[in-house]
Amino acid sequence: MPLFRPRVGLDADLMTRVRDHVSRVGYASVEEFVRHCIEKELEAREAADDRALTERLKGLGYLD
Repeated sequence: MPLFRPRVGLDADLMTRVRDHVSRVGYASVEEFVRHCIEKELEAREAADDRALTERLKGLGYLD
């Protein structure tokens, strides 16, 4: 495990909302919740990118 980990700053109001949500929903930590949100968003965007690429390739006649 590295000595220094990347940090992301959040304003105080947002951090309060995140902490409240984490405690209500049952995440182990704010870090776990943020990691989950980022992974979920990236998966959605990657899937959209894959769909767009497939459509472009179909339009160019490379896929049926």
